[in-house]
Amino acid sequence: MKGKVRWGVIGSGGIARRRTISEGILTATNAELVGVYGRDVKRNQEVATQFGARAASSIDDLVRMDLDAVYVASPVRPHLEQVKACAAAGKHVLCEKPLGRDVSEAEQMVAACKSAKVHFGVGLMMRFHSQHRAAAKMVADGALGKPAYCRAQLSCWYPPMPGAFRQLPEEGGGGSLMDLGSHCLDLLEMCFGRIAKLSCFVNRTVHDYPSEDSATVMLSLANGAMGTVDVFFCIPDESSKNVLELYGSKGSILASGTIGQGSAGKMTAYLQPDSSAYDAKQTRGEDKGMVIAPEPVNTYRAEIEAFGNTILNDAPNLISGEDGLRNQRIMTACYESAKSGRVIELRF
Repeated sequence: MKGKVRWGVIGSGGIARRRTISEGILTATNAELVGVYGRDVKRNQEVATQFGARAASSIDDLVRMDLDAVYVASPVRPHLEQVKACAAAGKHVLCEKPLGRDVSEAEQMVAACKSAKVHFGVGLMMRFHSQHRAAAKMVADGALGKPAYCRAQLSCWYPPMPGAFRQLPEEGGGGSLMDLGSHCLDLLEMCFGRIAKLSCFVNRTVHDYPSEDSATVMLSLANGAMGTVDVFFCIPDESSKNVLELYGSKGSILASGTIGQGSAGKMTAYLQPDSSAYDAKQTRGEDKGMVIAPEPVNTYRAEIEAFGNTILNDAPNLISGEDGLRNQRIMTACYESAKSGRVIELRF
């Protein structure tokens, strides 16, 4: 295999142009951008010119280029067709989350890539945030004692816009839960382990587009801990601090601003290894937490390099299609709970 993965991109606007090409593919040590394809011909040519790539006229044209892998960053509805086309052409595929609009579409993508014997990855890049990884290691090492409670929050202001796929269930599969909740649910499983059962509420609280602009999920984890996820498209950006909170019998890890597209944020651990004595006064001392500040990493570059390492060196796939499929199944269970009003037990 070559020393660098030669990349093509489907869906050259949006997150690909803003982040993954400029911060990921172009800066990764093991990546090279070759071609881009997008439905908007003018914009696609602009992106190709901007980043020194070839503008493909179709997906067939793109996969006929000398590529090793394709990053799929289009709206959700065409993911299935596009992933299958790339797999059939023998290209490895990194697909943005959610993989599909429903579990069936995600299952078909995983099966297509497995049949074609190509690597398949999902764009859950927040796993690579250095503070998230540090927190997960602390939990695994027992710093928090027995896990008790976790929370992940991600919100933004996303007003009605004609044709916005995240606002139309038939295009994106769902709204704030599908788009933002996927990251939050994945991060809580990364830090605290697998979810066993859940209960969910969704609503159109402020905006009147068909997809939900609000969602909350209550979680019961396999290790006995509990958790919540709250995601909104109807809270102004500066008003939501995008918090990650992890609590256990020996303390807590509290973060703000780490859940998002950047590499910034603040994280502090408040640890009390000897918590056996009962304090009836529940005295709180001064905040003397331990700041958790590992070297920041660009999550898009880390995502591209990790998947490239899988391709080049047959290393473990840290963001596998199976991970994306599990994430899709959890979100489907959330929507089922919201619709039925029942607690859903996860049997996968």
